[in-house]
Amino acid sequence: MPRQAPQDEAQQGMRGRLPRAAGDVLPSLEEVAGAFVTALLAFAVFCWLGVVLALSLVGVGLLLAPRALRTVHAVADRERVRLRRSGRSFLGPGDPPRDLREARHDPDVRRELRWLVGHATGGLLLAALGLLLPISGLRDISVPLWWRVFPKGEVTPTLSLWVVGSWGSAFAALLLGVGWIALGAWLTPRMARWLVRRGLRLLPIDPSSDLTLRVAQLSATRAAALDAHATELRRIERALHDGTQNRLVAVTVLLGAARRAAERNPAAAPEILERAQLAAEEALAELRSVVRSILPPVLADRGLTGALRGLAATSPIRCDLRVDVPGRCAAAVEATAYFAVAEALTNGSRHSGATSIDVEVQRRGDDLHLRVTDDGKGGADESRGSGLLGIRRRVEALDGTLTMTSPVGGPTTLEVQLPCGS
Repeated sequence: MPRQAPQDEAQQGMRGRLPRAAGDVLPSLEEVAGAFVTALLAFAVFCWLGVVLALSLVGVGLLLAPRALRTVHAVADRERVRLRRSGRSFLGPGDPPRDLREARHDPDVRRELRWLVGHATGGLLLAALGLLLPISGLRDISVPLWWRVFPKGEVTPTLSLWVVGSWGSAFAALLLGVGWIALGAWLTPRMARWLVRRGLRLLPIDPSSDLTLRVAQLSATRAAALDAHATELRRIERALHDGTQNRLVAVTVLLGAARRAAERNPAAAPEILERAQLAAEEALAELRSVVRSILPPVLADRGLTGALRGLAATSPIRCDLRVDVPGRCAAAVEATAYFAVAEALTNGSRHSGATSIDVEVQRRGDDLHLRVTDDGKGGADESRGSGLLGIRRRVEALDGTLTMTSPVGGPTTLEVQLPCGS
């Protein structure tokens, strides 16, 4: 019996590694697919840079060079967004240099150019291989199902090593497909990790300028936090002045009328008192609404998960909610996430014309990630004074990020990332 214990442990270890390996393949495939898209963009820009460089020999390219560098920066920013969406948090450089003199002394420009050249060549080949392996595997595995439909001699496996003309050769193609898929399952996570490591090495801001930009960013977020605080105070003041205060004044007037009616016309006093009671109840409801808009009590009572479930249950349109937030986050983080979802639900039901909305909230490491997607008509624009601008200020005040995509015709997707500590 003691001799079999190491064998059993090895078998258990293998059984544990297999699910983990299988679970790595799909995220890695998604990573490679996203890298393939940005690699195609990088290849196009790389070719454009070659044209600009050739034109620079006659002087014309020097005029196009600043715009070409801005295009490089835009493609690099696209890759930064992709890396951040997959859970990587880092600080990127600001706006690209405006002229060649600035670009020549900017280390971030050189880092972006190094990334572009590698991503447009080796990165593109790796990403294409990562997508080609599973596609080839699926094709070859399915050969036994359809090879007889085609004329004899026209069906070959992916590498065209033989012609499929019998069941034996068809099943040989199937085995080749299994080999492609096995090779892809082994290679794809490694290729995805290489692509991510290279991006994280070159696309974040140069360490020498990190502190200066970080101070500027913190100053901007501090100003945004103060502005958001002042805006929130003005909103609360308007709500109390225009709503609650007016209703309390009405209560006071009705109570005075009831006191006078009790002396002169006692039969009319009960009706006036009933109106005063109704006005007092409306004032109380208004006051509760203002209090909930500051910090919903349901967050303290039921946590973020319970509060979001309450929002989903009262949503006028169908809401599919998935929350995976173990433990509690800071109160400010939970309140910001709650109001972001509430604003998205309001926009989806009132303005977007959506019939369903999908809400996903996850905690990944030290960050809280929120994604809200509706199937409405799109076209949302936070610059038109909507509540989205207030949500952005709340998010940026906590040093978070908010990204919204809302093309005309939909869908609208709101993504929020908030640091919530360990």
